Amino acid sequence: MSVAAVSASSASAEGLLALADEAERRRDFSAAASCLESALRPPHAAALLPLAEARARLRLAALLLAPRGSSRAPRPGAPAAAKAHLERALLILSPLPSAPPRLKLLAHSHLAGAYAVLGAVPSQKHVLHRALGLLASASASGLLQRGPALLWTCNFQAQLASALTVDGDAASALSALSAGGTAAAELGSPQLELFFAASALHVHLLCWEDSAAVENSVTHATQLWDALPAQQKEHWVGLFFYIELLRTFYLLRVCEYKAASQRVERLDTAAKSELQRGRHIKELANELRAVERTLGQPGLKERERSALSHKQRQLKAQLRGSCGYDSLADVLDYGDKLLLAPPPMHGEWLPRTAVFVLVDLMVVMVGRPKGVFKECGKRIDSGLRLIHDELVKLGIVDGVTEVNLEHSTIWTAGLYLMLLLQFLENKVAVELTRSEFVEAQEALAQMKNLFARFPTILQGCESTIEMLRGQYAHSVGCFDEAAFHFLEAMKLTESKSMQSMCQVYAAVSYICKGDAESSSQALELVGPAFRTMDSFVGVREKTCIIFVYGLLLMRQHNPQEARNRLASGLRIAHQQLGNIQLVSQYLTMLGTLALQLHDAGQAREILKSSLTLAKTLFDIPTQIWILSVFTELYRELEERGNEMENYEYERKKEDDLQRRLSEAYSHAFHQELVEKSRIQIQPLYDLSRMQSEMAGPTANGDLDIPESVGLSAPQPSLKRLVDQGSGRRSTRLRQ
Repeated sequence: MSVAAVSASSASAEGLLALADEAERRRDFSAAASCLESALRPPHAAALLPLAEARARLRLAALLLAPRGSSRAPRPGAPAAAKAHLERALLILSPLPSAPPRLKLLAHSHLAGAYAVLGAVPSQKHVLHRALGLLASASASGLLQRGPALLWTCNFQAQLASALTVDGDAASALSALSAGGTAAAELGSPQLELFFAASALHVHLLCWEDSAAVENSVTHATQLWDALPAQQKEHWVGLFFYIELLRTFYLLRVCEYKAASQRVERLDTAAKSELQRGRHIKELANELRAVERTLGQPGLKERERSALSHKQRQLKAQLRGSCGYDSLADVLDYGDKLLLAPPPMHGEWLPRTAVFVLVDLMVVMVGRPKGVFKECGKRIDSGLRLIHDELVKLGIVDGVTEVNLEHSTIWTAGLYLMLLLQFLENKVAVELTRSEFVEAQEALAQMKNLFARFPTILQGCESTIEMLRGQYAHSVGCFDEAAFHFLEAMKLTESKSMQSMCQVYAAVSYICKGDAESSSQALELVGPAFRTMDSFVGVREKTCIIFVYGLLLMRQHNPQEARNRLASGLRIAHQQLGNIQLVSQYLTMLGTLALQLHDAGQAREILKSSLTLAKTLFDIPTQIWILSVFTELYRELEERGNEMENYEYERKKEDDLQRRLSEAYSHAFHQELVEKSRIQIQPLYDLSRMQSEMAGPTANGDLDIPESVGLSAPQPSLKRLVDQGSGRRSTRLRQ
């Protein structure tokens, strides 16, 4: 190539890089990427010096990896292209003695991020270990000062912990987070210390092995949060939601429902405030953009320019007060993320919308046991709408299956699909409690359909879907089918807690069948659960198991022992769970036992309380059960008028229930849901490939308190008692 040609190529390359700079300032990232791609293609690339080429490749890779547009995902093929550019940049930088250490470290960090998006966890871990080695060498040689070195240590340890968690190595992940926390403390950054403490708590919640260690982690994170200055708490909104949600998950897990409810109220208030603040910031940003665009126009009169400059300063001051930024680029990014850490980390746990959806889910989870169904219904509808909008942005509409998804959308798709199933699960539970069987059918059929379309992404949810099929079948009196689905659900989960609860659910269905053989099967299932009920975290399992054990004791004509057991269970349910349906069921059983033991006065008072709670829940089967016991009570007391009046009311309720059941039986979904077969699905995607590409969203997550959102690890499920009965009468007790 001639000297003139080289000179022309060099000028063209520099021009393209300058155009890329200008496009980035305009936030036209697509144009910026196109300019950089052109600069890196022949003949322009040959004219670039090695360091300039490496910088250009780093810039291009960052643009390719950045989530853009409504889907918040890189464009198709972008992660693989970014990986290639980053690998080439590292090949250029490694032998260059003049290359700044920061540039090499940045290349390693971006490459690890590209591997994470592609699901190449072994490569991700390898490049991070290499980066830590490079960092140690640069620090020892004095090429990197102590402050930046500590910040890069925090960055790489956070990335490594994430990769290790995805890989299922919780111990090593916690070790990396501890190293990051130590570096943050040496750096004097309380915000970063809290970030690492919260991340460690997240890992502990996912891999709950030692309750004392989890409690210590909660305490440590809480102490660090309380020590933060108020101004920092207001500025780092992402950290607030992260730590508050994690502490809420913990409280729900240990059944501290009163404290959890208080946390959820704080979260709900903060979410509403943040939504309002986000709208205000967006309005200010749009106004600032218009002012700066006008200022950039030629021919402005001095008076106009002065007024616009004054307006610009005012808007920037307002933005600094609202979100801490005054740069338009930073402000416009603010609306997309709830950041957890400063540069170079810029980490976020979940997309902004997903955080607000999760707060709605928490409101439902603490409200449903109290019977606050109207508010729960509003939040479920709100959550479903938000999730639907996000899935549409990702291209997930009717007919789309997991095989149609691009690599770059799998993580976000898995996140929102898991949240969708959690909302639908709660909807099924609410509708079954209210005996709205058709609505429950539709929600459960939607869950089944989603699993059929995304079987690999949602594989960890199959056990919950089977459990809900059992709950539906039991609710509509198909006890044999219910037991089948509960036992299938038990086989599909690795959670000892859920396995135990599925045994209990199946036992109740067997009891409701009413024959001697079924009662024997129920006893075989309840026995092991009863022996292990004190081994679980919290008391949800214990209260449910005691209830079913008391039911069996009644069947064995041992009313006094049943009464003692049930009284102990009621105390726990009332004091720790706050689940009024569970309390109603306990009271009904105790009222029945009081009548059997000829304590009519106590029976009357207990049953009145139980009926009040059942009416609050619109729980028709439980109301019928209580009314039938009242009829027996009035007959024993020879209160003929009350007996006849109560009997007529009971018959009306029976007729209402039969009408609802008939309507449920007539719908097409009924047979599909109760039939004694699992969902027959052939994975539409290579399983190991999909799990790798997901790189940690929800492949193994189930539908529990969602501490698994954003990471992949097995965990126990929410415990909800299926409908339970006395004789053939189906009564409900749902956690």
